[in-house]
Amino acid sequence: MSLNIELARHNMVEQQVRPWDVLDSRVLEALTAIRREDFVPPSYRNLAFADLCLPLGHDEVMMKPVVEGRVLQAVSPTREESVLEIGTGSGFVTACLARLAGDVVSIEQRADFAETARTRLHAANVRNVKVETAEAVRGFVPGRLFDVMVVTGAVHGLPQHWRGWLNPGGRLFAIVGTSPVQRATLYSRHGENWEEQAMFETDMPYLSHAAPPKLFVL
Repeated sequence: MSLNIELARHNMVEQQVRPWDVLDSRVLEALTAIRREDFVPPSYRNLAFADLCLPLGHDEVMMKPVVEGRVLQAVSPTREESVLEIGTGSGFVTACLARLAGDVVSIEQRADFAETARTRLHAANVRNVKVETAEAVRGFVPGRLFDVMVVTGAVHGLPQHWRGWLNPGGRLFAIVGTSPVQRATLYSRHGENWEEQAMFETDMPYLSHAAPPKLFVL
């Protein structure tokens, strides 16, 4: 174990994530316990703990650690709850969710991302995750309800049918709006009613079929 890596991990949590109002001890423990450096592309391993979005390929990125912390704290799954993640990406957020929740189903449309994430999760001894290859906006039907839903890519507008995938009392995190100013938003279901809370501004690549309609100028 490299002392420098452990110091960098500690600094990521204590100097980046915690100061951004991530104070949930379970979330901070997950970010400390899951080896982020094992989930980044090998060429960016030396930047694993930097306050940066890291390229994953296919024009997609890994969230900044501070954003990952805010996402995990916002939905705060318990060991009795189930999670649906849209966009497995590197698998790091998936692993953190699995440490917090009872079980996780993660949907990734890119087969190479999905396979790499499965390998990384297995190597990290994460066993309560199922990674499925599917397109989540139009081409996926979960077949069950979940307590928490986390969407790691952006959507121009929240697809209405996603609301039907959550149990009453469920929470849904999504990044919504028009780039470069998108809103990280938490949707909470109370029976048939929904509460919407804007959390912070960010900018992430859109999921397939979730970008704003193109405007044609003559």
